[in-house]
Amino acid sequence: MTTRQSHFRFLCGFVYIYFFAQAMSISLLALWLRSTLKLSGTETGIVFSANFAAAMCSQPIYGFVSDRVGTRRNILWTVAALVALSGLFFTMVYAPLLKAHILLGAAVGGLYLGITFIAGSYAIESYVDRIGRRDGFEYSRVRLWGSLGFASAAMFSGRIYNVDPGINFALASCAGVLMLVLLAVWRTGPDGTEVRAREGVRLGEAFALLRMPGFWRFMVFVLGVTNLYLVFDQQFSNYFASLFPDVATGAAMFGYLNSTQIFLEAGGLFLAPLLVRRIGAKNGLLLAGAIMLVRITGSGLAAGPLSISAMKLLHSVELPILAVSIFRYIARHFDNRFASTVYMVGVSFGHSIGLAALSPLAGIGYDSIGYSATYLSMAGMGLVFLILSAVFLLPTPPETTASPATPLAEPAK
Repeated sequence: MTTRQSHFRFLCGFVYIYFFAQAMSISLLALWLRSTLKLSGTETGIVFSANFAAAMCSQPIYGFVSDRVGTRRNILWTVAALVALSGLFFTMVYAPLLKAHILLGAAVGGLYLGITFIAGSYAIESYVDRIGRRDGFEYSRVRLWGSLGFASAAMFSGRIYNVDPGINFALASCAGVLMLVLLAVWRTGPDGTEVRAREGVRLGEAFALLRMPGFWRFMVFVLGVTNLYLVFDQQFSNYFASLFPDVATGAAMFGYLNSTQIFLEAGGLFLAPLLVRRIGAKNGLLLAGAIMLVRITGSGLAAGPLSISAMKLLHSVELPILAVSIFRYIARHFDNRFASTVYMVGVSFGHSIGLAALSPLAGIGYDSIGYSATYLSMAGMGLVFLILSAVFLLPTPPETTASPATPLAEPAK
C-alpha cells in the first residue's frame, strides 16, 4: 500500500467514526432535551443558540491553529479526546446542569458541543482538504464516508434512544476512543509547508475579507438562505415524533428516515458535481435554495408522517447540490489563497452567527404559534433572501471545459 493510499484510508476511517459519534450524540439532541429533560421549545432554542455561539467563537481559533500546525495532528487529537468524553459529559455534567440552571447548562454545553461537534467538524474537513491537496486525492471522496458514518448511526440510534439515551452517548465515547487508537498508529508524512502557507487560514486574511464586496454578496445567501435549513432541522425530530401515536415510535421512525436520507445524500455527492458543472455554481446555489424552500413549506403543510417524510428526503437532493455549489462558487470568485478562509469564516462562522440569532426565535415560534406556522414563516423569509441572492450573487458560467480554478471540495491532483 502506498503512502497516499494509507493516508486516504486512514482519513476515510477517521471521518466515518467521527460522524458516527456525531450522529449518536446530537442527531436526537432536540428530542432528548424536550422528551427526557422536559425543556420547552424556548429553552431548547436557547441551548442550540449557545451551541452555535460557542462554535462561532472557536472557529477563528481553529483556523488560526490549523494554519500554525499544518498537517500535524494536534487538532485531531483534541477533537478525538473530546469525543471520547462525550458519554460522561452528557450524563454526568450536561443533563444535571440543564435541570438545575438552564443558562449555565446551555453555556457549558455550548462550549463543549460547539468545539467538539460543530466547529470540530469544519476543522476536521479543513484538515482533510489540506492532506488531500498535499497527497493528491479529492476531499469529497473522504467526506462521503462521513455521510455513511452518520447514516449508519442514525439507522439504529432511535431504537437505542428508546431503551436508554445514555447508550447512545456511551457509543459516541467508544467511537472517540477508537479515533484516538487510529491516531496513535497513523503517521502523517511530511509537513507540507508549502501547502500550509498557501491554504492555511490566517487572521489577517479573515479581516481582509470584510473589505471585499464579493464576500458580502455571498454572505447574503449564507446568512439568509442556508442558515434557515439548519435552524429548521434543529427541532424537526420533535415535530416528526409528534405525528406518531407515541414519542418512542416517532423516535425510532425518525432514526430510520434520517438514515435513509443520509444514505441517499451520500449517493448525491457523486451526481451533484455533474449537475453543478452544467448549470454553474450560482444557479446551483439558487436551485439548492429553492429545493430547501419547497422542503420547509411542504413540512409546514404536511398532513401526516408520509408527507413529512417525503419532505425530509428532499434534503438528500438539496444538500449535495448546495455543498458542491458553495465550493465551486468560492473557487470561481475568490483568490485561491483565500479559499479556506472564505469557507471557515464565511460559511462556518456565518452559519454560527445566524444560528445563534435565529435558534431562540424559532424556539419561541414553536411554543407560541406551533411548528407548521413557524415553518411557513421561515419559508417566507427564505424566499425574500433567495430573490436577493439571485440579484447579489456573482454570475458563474457553466463549466463546459476544465476550470482554471481549483474547487475547495476537489483538491488538485
